[in-house]
Amino acid sequence: MQLKHAHPWDVSTAQARAIQERLRHHIVTRDCVGPVHLVAGVDVGFDKRRKLTRAAVSVLSFPALAPVDERVACIPTGFPYVPGLLSFREIPAIVEALQQLPRLPDLILCDAQGYAHPRRFGLACHLGVITGLATIGVAKSRLLGEHAEPPQRRGAWVELIDAGEVVGAVLRSRVNVKPLYVSIGHRLTLATACDYTMRCTTRYRLPETTRRADRLASRRQRKAGS
Repeated sequence: MQLKHAHPWDVSTAQARAIQERLRHHIVTRDCVGPVHLVAGVDVGFDKRRKLTRAAVSVLSFPALAPVDERVACIPTGFPYVPGLLSFREIPAIVEALQQLPRLPDLILCDAQGYAHPRRFGLACHLGVITGLATIGVAKSRLLGEHAEPPQRRGAWVELIDAGEVVGAVLRSRVNVKPLYVSIGHRLTLATACDYTMRCTTRYRLPETTRRADRLASRRQRKAGS
């Protein structure tokens, strides 16, 4: 995989913010994803004792959502925990895992923020811009913005607004459970991002991509600690 807009990861927090400000202008906010046959979820964990970052990638067929492939990469943690700069801490390991795949996914659903970010460049945007892959941010909680309560109907969503701008959607993936916070990452509109998120979600709150990546990461962590 040839990275686009490559940059160093071992930088200061000020340099990291400057990189976000520069790269956010490369986000593609229109639908140009092409046919989607493979979708993927990514999950990242940390071994604080050994100072390691572990990224799991789970690839599923689409629309059947059948398991196709999975990879785990473990690399030294190279960036501190700084809110708003998590992509610098997590993406190097995610890229390492993606590069192990014989075939890249057509779409990645990230358990992270995308455009719904203080500098409009969360992890989903960052990953999409540097890889060129279509990405969606599907977060479990709100980072910023205000919104009305989405209707109690599966697939219903309302706009997430920050500083007068629509930065994402609050999506009801399942009735009577907390909604998800969806935002564009790269190469999709918000409406299309919500549509793909729902098409990757079965009877649970989270998309199958996220659930399987999380399970893969947890399984590998248990093995490492056994």
